[in-house]
Amino acid sequence: MEINILILSAGTRNKVVQYFKKELAGKGKVYATDCSSLAPALYEADEAILVPRITEPGYLEKILSICREKKITGVFSLIDPELTLLARHREEFLAAGTTPVISSLDAVETSFDKYRMYQKLCELQIPTGRCFMDLSAFEEALHAGEVKLPVFVKPAKGSASIGISRADSPEAVRFLHGCQEDMMIQEYMDGTEYGADVYVDMITKKVTSIFVKEKLKMRAGETDKSVSVKDERLFFLIKNFVETVGFCGIIDIDIFRRGDEYCISEVNPRFGGGYPHAYACGVNVPAQIIRNLEGKANEEAIGAYEEGICMMKYNEIMIRRREEL
Repeated sequence: MEINILILSAGTRNKVVQYFKKELAGKGKVYATDCSSLAPALYEADEAILVPRITEPGYLEKILSICREKKITGVFSLIDPELTLLARHREEFLAAGTTPVISSLDAVETSFDKYRMYQKLCELQIPTGRCFMDLSAFEEALHAGEVKLPVFVKPAKGSASIGISRADSPEAVRFLHGCQEDMMIQEYMDGTEYGADVYVDMITKKVTSIFVKEKLKMRAGETDKSVSVKDERLFFLIKNFVETVGFCGIIDIDIFRRGDEYCISEVNPRFGGGYPHAYACGVNVPAQIIRNLEGKANEEAIGAYEEGICMMKYNEIMIRRREEL
């Protein structure tokens, strides 16, 4: 059975494209799209395809036509704005013979609405930082000593750490909260920060792998340096949360540890920027996706990696003649 993968909005995620090419060797091809010919990950694929911006009319039809023409087996995106599109139009992709590697629309929309995710975590009684959409409710909680400064003020539906500001005074909170609509006030999480790369089998709907890393250094919202860690208690918390909400495919979770308590902060239903650390430690999500697309379920292998393995990102360049772009 030939398996062809379409990676949307590949951008600078060269490693992910490389991993799928390696795992698909002899089984099929990797196609990558982007709206810019200067997206380096395009040139790692078997075939690069330039497409319009996501916001332009006809974008969905273009992607569906690629799926039909190239006989794409599975499709996924590497950027947040496109995940809702894949989830919302799942049936159209299936009709084209392509399986979107994405969670349900409800799970995706819950992930991208940070206050809605906060409410879901509270409902499941999973520890998380307190959040407020209403400024007066925050000020009452601050006056009562239920929350303290500093706090973060951020767009409830933002991504990639865009628009996040730290506020150290009530005046700063009021100013930042009023800068735009839909701003959320979030309790400052000052513990140890972790990231979890989770795979939920698309056939069994069960978690089959979890990789946890302690974040040692961040840059532009992504993990720059990290070290692999294990904790069975955290594995249990993540597995229970992800399966209860109904996520599917690859999930990236941000977690804080305060004292002896783990708190889930944010959830992204896609490959996280730090996934190469997991792959290098043997947590092979591309292979699991390919097995699912072949109609085979994956066996559970939670925590099947070595502790104490460090990842250190560094810059690399790609060179092409302009006429090759």
